[in-house]
Amino acid sequence: MDLSSLKPAEGSVSSRKRIGRGPGSGMGGTSTRGHKGAKQRSGYKRKIGFEGGQMPLQRRVPKFGFKNINRVEYKAINLEVLQALAESRNLQAIDVAVLIEAGLISSKHRVKILANGAISVALTVTAHAFSKSAEAAIVAAGGTAVKL
Repeated sequence: MDLSSLKPAEGSVSSRKRIGRGPGSGMGGTSTRGHKGAKQRSGYKRKIGFEGGQMPLQRRVPKFGFKNINRVEYKAINLEVLQALAESRNLQAIDVAVLIEAGLISSKHRVKILANGAISVALTVTAHAFSKSAEAAIVAAGGTAVKL
């Protein structure tokens, strides 16, 4: 066997349908286009999203609001979580690396510290953002809040 003797499998290749070649072909008359209407005529091009006159999907679905492309998403961490983490691991400083190691955030998250709960340990907390009340609570407990 060599390349010159290769052929497609029996029955896998059929000749193309030759339309508009008279009534004897079975594809004469309307040439498989049906009767009347835009699709039957030459030069017809279907508009993208056209649904045959039915109200198209992009007009049926309601649209409202907008997405701000400059929005910065933060992962919220409460003071009570920092308190529990500091007590369990005997820490004086908490930063993003400690939170990742504890499994509270992933490396792609930005962190914002919120003031839910109380803090009684003097901690140096390093994060991307702080709420005003959280920053005040950390400072009141004798710690410092460092913004990245």
